Amino acid sequence: MSFNPAGAMDLSAIVAAAKAPPPPAGAGYVTDVTAADLEALVALSVKHPVVLELHSPRANAAELSTILAELANEAGGAYLLARVDVDAEPTVAQALGIQSVPTVIAVIAGQLAPLWQGTRSKEDAKAYLDQLLQVAAANGVVGRAEPASIDADAGPDPRFAAADEALAVGDFDKAVAEFDTLLNNSPNDVEARAGRAQAALLGRLSRIDPAAALAQADAAREDAELQLAAADVEVGTGRAPAAFARLIELIAITRGDVREQVRLRLLELFDTVEPGDPEVLKARRALTTALF
Repeated sequence: MSFNPAGAMDLSAIVAAAKAPPPPAGAGYVTDVTAADLEALVALSVKHPVVLELHSPRANAAELSTILAELANEAGGAYLLARVDVDAEPTVAQALGIQSVPTVIAVIAGQLAPLWQGTRSKEDAKAYLDQLLQVAAANGVVGRAEPASIDADAGPDPRFAAADEALAVGDFDKAVAEFDTLLNNSPNDVEARAGRAQAALLGRLSRIDPAAALAQADAAREDAELQLAAADVEVGTGRAPAAFARLIELIAITRGDVREQVRLRLLELFDTVEPGDPEVLKARRALTTALF
């Protein structure tokens, strides 16, 4: 498989994705497919990644299926998980040259990329899928999958109703204000803090030219505003570790108000990533070293 180089990607797609409405409550992004569905799945991969899980009841790998479903739904439509029972659909396995199951394959922009064979822990599987999203972003494939199912019993959290309404119409400043109101009353609300950080990031991304932001930052490594914008783009394209490293490098060479501005932005970007992510823990340690 050959992807376009990152330098040639159309980052304008990131802005369009940022303005897309959030997924509905209870949305699921896991579907069972047959050989007849493959052509349509390949077509969808131009808009967003598709992850094919080829499995068999004989493989004793139900835990992996559960892990993949959890990760797909947690990703909120960043990709669609399509499950193929090779016992019921042997022609799919034959067409893809599958020798053993479970096998997980990615489809991006019509191109197939084997991810792994056999079982994986949730942490390992997430690492593979995070890399997949980085490759997809580097090729401008940043659309959101349509939900394959909706859990009617999973209603939206009423605390976030006003913020969700603002996000749905692309009013990111209002969403930030709504989250701020919640945080004034409950400063330790982790979900509200993450929501605010994500809304603020989307708002900043919607107001810049991502490609220009990266180019300008590369040409002026000590310009704090340009580095902050570039870090936003990197987080928005699934390259959070690069964004963290960029800002930690800047913190190490700045002082005073500028350093504090960058430090606070870095902490905010930490909140956009899943809690407990190893990259955040690693970056926090690096931040401590840069500060002291």
